[in-house]
Amino acid sequence: MALIPQQIIEQAQRWRRDFHTRPELGLQEHATAKIIAELLQSFGLEVHSGIAQTGIVATLRNGEGPTIGLRADIDALPIRELNDFAHISCHPGLMHACGHDGHTAILLGAARYLSESRHFRGTVHFIFQPAEENAGGGRLMVQEGLFERFPMQAVYALHNWPGMPVGEVAVSQGPMMASQDNFYITLTGKGGHAAMPELGADPIVAGAQLILALQTLISRRLSPLEQAVISLTQLQAGEAINVIPETLQLAGTLRCLSNQTRQRCWQLLEEYVNSVPVSYGVKGEVRWELGYPVTQNHPQQAEILRSAAEHTPGIRQVHFNNAPSMAAEDFAYLLEACPGAYFWLGADGATPSASLHNPRYDFNDDLIPLGIGVWASLVERSLKL
Repeated sequence: MALIPQQIIEQAQRWRRDFHTRPELGLQEHATAKIIAELLQSFGLEVHSGIAQTGIVATLRNGEGPTIGLRADIDALPIRELNDFAHISCHPGLMHACGHDGHTAILLGAARYLSESRHFRGTVHFIFQPAEENAGGGRLMVQEGLFERFPMQAVYALHNWPGMPVGEVAVSQGPMMASQDNFYITLTGKGGHAAMPELGADPIVAGAQLILALQTLISRRLSPLEQAVISLTQLQAGEAINVIPETLQLAGTLRCLSNQTRQRCWQLLEEYVNSVPVSYGVKGEVRWELGYPVTQNHPQQAEILRSAAEHTPGIRQVHFNNAPSMAAEDFAYLLEACPGAYFWLGADGATPSASLHNPRYDFNDDLIPLGIGVWASLVERSLKL
């Protein structure tokens, strides 16, 4: 079992707070990437920069053997921080509100520990991925040949998880996170005087019926065994109180836990948009903005990760095959291209953590030795001497 030296833990905690003070948005993480690259070079790793613009892959080789990858996300969010501690964001309107500062520090700590201990035989690629938040940096890395340039048998990632206590881990052999797609609906009718609705075709009435109809898509058109969420989150129509508008705009998000369900929901939503407004003399059109696929763990790698966590000092409980989250994660692109697994690391201490993407969130530094420990355990058990 890997015992992480206190010096490495304390150094990783300092890195984490330094990253927190200087957040950068996706594909703009130039200063962050520079610091990461310099640290990795100081550990003696082979460092490759500029992948997906600001991404980094660092390679540690120790003899002949299998190759695995460990990934951390490095970007921040456009949120104004409301904390008042010493390491608050120095960049107004930006903050590390999802813990990517902690994920990065954990992976750096693991890279330093493994470069010094070398209790493994094989190769580890440390992947520092930009733009996890909305810009799809994982997709960009795969498209730019991540797995062709750095072949590996498996790839792994973690995320801190508020709502689960520190010392607990969750991993599943199937979906961990949902797919995420956005849709934009335009309903076009015939504008006119609000006092003479019979002379027009009201997109607002058609929109109201469509919104209600879409609520039945999940409950009546899918099997109860399928899991999906459709949320209508935006509605815009009209400019004057006495005018029936010509158009109405709707927008929302679709989340699914299987690609089959995802494709079925695309088909059904388009069917509703094309048919429901017709009886009101209104035409419906939908435009899709396809997002992240399902974050689907591979069974063998999930079992390997489970075993590694169970043999990590400080991990008290491993939840296996737990219920997935309907949030989304672009590590899904890496899992589509390479076998691997993704896990949650409990974040709640004596006081529950603020939720992810909350302006009062801060990464719990007590997770750092646990995260480094899991990565070290995974490498040492996967790449045995």
